[in-house]
Amino acid sequence: MTNHLWSRRSFLAMGALLPGALRGTPASAASTIPVGLEMYSVRDALSKDPLGTVRAVAEMGYQGLEFYAPYFDWSVAQAKDMRKLLDDLGIRSFSTHNDSDYFSGDKLQHAREINLILGSKYMVMASSRGKSGPEGWLQVADTLNTAAVKLEADGLKVGYHNHQMEFTVTDGVRPIEILAKNTKPSVMLQLDVGTCIDAGSDPVAWIRANPGRIRSMHCKDWSPDAAKKYSVLFGEGVADWKSLFHAAENGGGIEYYLVEQEGSRFSELDTARKCLQAFRAMHGA
Repeated sequence: MTNHLWSRRSFLAMGALLPGALRGTPASAASTIPVGLEMYSVRDALSKDPLGTVRAVAEMGYQGLEFYAPYFDWSVAQAKDMRKLLDDLGIRSFSTHNDSDYFSGDKLQHAREINLILGSKYMVMASSRGKSGPEGWLQVADTLNTAAVKLEADGLKVGYHNHQMEFTVTDGVRPIEILAKNTKPSVMLQLDVGTCIDAGSDPVAWIRANPGRIRSMHCKDWSPDAAKKYSVLFGEGVADWKSLFHAAENGGGIEYYLVEQEGSRFSELDTARKCLQAFRAMHGA
């Protein structure tokens, strides 16, 4: 990310950069649950023009976003500049996606600083790179728990995001079950719908089995058509979105939705726009 992309806006004073808490919403008030965009969906555009891309996402009608791992390379000044833009646009950084090694040592401290500036509520581990097997997953759980304790005084929370691997039975158990059982209740289990389905699991059943833990959801569709897979718009795959919304909003603990698609027959920005339109039509928000 080049510095000249950030020089167009002045920095805010630190006092204006303190993070606000993401308000919880009653399960019955579906229309009040915000929908954001996982910025990996527009990764090429974001790398070329971060400020312009965030502005375009806000103009589409997204109420927030989730930055992914490259945000970690931002300086404090760049993070302040981005926060000013978010405030000007009236949208939120709900959370960030992070490599697993961002949850300890100096990297955790840097991620903490940038997330506090951005106003994020959750730091999400995007995937695990630890040892395989049950013991390896127990170590991941321990890392999440330790980070959660270190961050809670600042109002930051920790989450874990699944891919297919976590829902694939290994040694007689799905790794995601090890994580759910061995992490603090405050650790969010961010559900990626598409990869859960791809792994052969039922995302609705998973939400119901973990009340209050599914506080955000990647609304990524998936098609069994080998020529399409994840390259479909929201609603064009096999996900049962009506049931997913109902489960998330009636016990799942959902605080915000995140649209994510890995690509489609349209450009990144057009895909993000069309997916939001389809989401709102399906959800009724």
